[in-house]
Amino acid sequence: MKKLICFICLVVTCLTVTGCFGKRDENTIIVGASSTPHADILRFIEQDFESFGYKLEIKVYNDYVLPNTALAAGDLDANFFQHLPYLQSYNAEYKTNLISACAVHYEPMGIFGNNVSSLSTLPAGAKILIPADGSNQTRALLLLAENNVITLKNGVDINTGVTPNDIANNNGYNVVAVEAATIPAQLNYSENGTIAVINGNYALSAGYSISNALAIESSDGAAATTYANILAIKSGDENREPIKKLVELLTSEKTKQFITNNYNGAVLPV
Repeated sequence: MKKLICFICLVVTCLTVTGCFGKRDENTIIVGASSTPHADILRFIEQDFESFGYKLEIKVYNDYVLPNTALAAGDLDANFFQHLPYLQSYNAEYKTNLISACAVHYEPMGIFGNNVSSLSTLPAGAKILIPADGSNQTRALLLLAENNVITLKNGVDINTGVTPNDIANNNGYNVVAVEAATIPAQLNYSENGTIAVINGNYALSAGYSISNALAIESSDGAAATTYANILAIKSGDENREPIKKLVELLTSEKTKQFITNNYNGAVLPV
């Protein structure tokens, strides 16, 4: 009997004190984000968000899958790490219904090298590291083609995706697709003459300066509008008041100025 009473007390405590079986506070918004620049930007608006009577909880992720999995499962209220083509690809693959609440910034992809001073001096057989996921792989291959490192087949379509199979001439280079988050580390430990196309957030996190890139995406090109980073939410949540306030702050002139002042061109407001 004493054990039963203890068990009941434990359950009641859990329900009333910690809320482990209850709904979480509607005024607390949990956002999953990449560490840089996404979590930094969220921290910048956190105090203003709380002035509206809400609390912002930021969960940092280091990959491109778990934040969407957590959002679809309801463990997050929003996430901030990806662009719309990637989100659409995720929805198609996993049969989810995640949407963009707003576009916030654009991170130009850059080509970086290990002891490489110019793309025109790449050694024969040089390794080229590119992201393995579809949308970022498309961007990487287009950037390489624009800089005459490779040649793509005629008629490639950015909307349907570009893969290494669409390379008409690799000029003798070895194009290798790997997990995007691992590219900076792999480049650091690669042989001299290796180059890599690195996502803006991963370049920032690894200490790469966009000013040292061998080439970058144009800020007025198709990539800038197509691949702007978004705040993603579940369909139906766009009219939730705290989400609307979060969008308001992320797209404010104050936040745009913060982005402009802090990332030296590696991150650009939209």
